[in-house]
Amino acid sequence: MSLDGFIAGTGITKNNPMGEGGHRLHEWLFKSKTDTDELLLKDIIDNSGAVIVGARTYTTAIEDAWDGESPFTFPAFVVCHHEPAIKVDGFTYVTDGVVSALIEARTAAGNKNVWIMGGANIIQQYLQLKLFDEIHIHIVPVLFAEGTRLFDVIGKDRIELNKLKTIDTPAATHIYYEVLK
Repeated sequence: MSLDGFIAGTGITKNNPMGEGGHRLHEWLFKSKTDTDELLLKDIIDNSGAVIVGARTYTTAIEDAWDGESPFTFPAFVVCHHEPAIKVDGFTYVTDGVVSALIEARTAAGNKNVWIMGGANIIQQYLQLKLFDEIHIHIVPVLFAEGTRLFDVIGKDRIELNKLKTIDTPAATHIYYEVLK
């Protein structure tokens, strides 16, 4: 996420799934990755037993990008209004909402975490329903000024957080929060 709260730039397309300049938000994973960044990503993957993505993330970032195969090594769920025309092996398409997707993902994950990857609309829906246990934010030192905001529509109720840890790397500040219920 940019320091001013954006998880993508403007002009999101299949050819540019992060929008204009959006690739900057993932440099900590690729171009500027340190050993610490690598360990953070490994921790996410090793401790996840399932992942949930929204339909827009699926159609712009996954559907055509992985040659018909899932980029995940565990079950993946897409929250969508209807099943997409292009289906990728390893994905389950959930058409009856975020709660159903979470129930299916929890079952698949067993005793591991469910990683709710995004996009913003899916994150916002889970926040509104108070269905997160933890939120991990990776803040990149850039101001976007416009694009897709992560916390744009999260409801009217305050959501209290407890900071669990902060890890600084050159390309991002990684903050882990517990959601207080």
